[in-house]
Amino acid sequence: MEGRVAYVECPRDAWQGLPRLIPTAEKVAFLRELLRAGFDHLDLASFVSPKWVPQMADSEEVLKLLPPPAGRDYLAIVANERGMERALAAANLTSVGYPFSISETFQQKNTRRSIEDSWPLVADMLARARSGGLELVVYVSMGFGNPYGDPWSVEMVVDFVGHLRALGVRRVAVADTYGVADAERIYEVLTAVTAAHGASGLGAHLHSRPDPDEVRAKVDAVLSAGVRWLEGALAGVGGCPFAGDELVGNLPTEVVLPHLEQRGFSSGVRLDDLDRLSAAANRLRSRYAV
Repeated sequence: MEGRVAYVECPRDAWQGLPRLIPTAEKVAFLRELLRAGFDHLDLASFVSPKWVPQMADSEEVLKLLPPPAGRDYLAIVANERGMERALAAANLTSVGYPFSISETFQQKNTRRSIEDSWPLVADMLARARSGGLELVVYVSMGFGNPYGDPWSVEMVVDFVGHLRALGVRRVAVADTYGVADAERIYEVLTAVTAAHGASGLGAHLHSRPDPDEVRAKVDAVLSAGVRWLEGALAGVGGCPFAGDELVGNLPTEVVLPHLEQRGFSSGVRLDDLDRLSAAANRLRSRYAV
């Protein structure tokens, strides 16, 4: 084996856009199945206003009903001080994730703050997370380009990650929020970031059309850049509304993990369970999409 890859399964990302509310008990049952299959990094909750993301209104209850993490990583997304307060009070949580866009337009749309005004917030979140025993993960959204015409370059991404590192943020994932980065751009960006700041604590949250060859090419680009942290969702559930292509979604876990195994990397997940879990993810999408 080449080594271990930290693979983050993202049911939160998969569920948050579904128009009908998934009952808490069904969410918990699915998450418990993931744990039994060996998934040990889960993006499973979000502490944002229920007005904007009603699907995640039961995040505290979901976390309370899960087994203690016991070495696993349970992550919830937060977007402001109120979200951090809820995270600090929640049961079983180990990490909080803050989406910090390199695109000024998207940062304003997503968090109602400018990039400049967000830097003090990140510093405060980092201090509060650490004092509360949580890890802060920053997602550099629009990290491979944006649809707004805002400035973007590889050098900007490198500098952005550098600023986060200087603040003391240990875990940073570059996200293809726009959903259009091809394997070449993924390799170019991540190679530049790892050359400047190292690969430790660096991840990639990508989107793709459901073409297995395209998915595998993107995974290969991440690995070739030296990055060993990837994220996705079973059945590729979780659309990318900025891509202008309804087929673009999360990297499908049932394609990614066998490919990692073929490349000599272990995720700790039992591959024999993937077809069953992918079918379960698809059933949830079908049941609560309309």
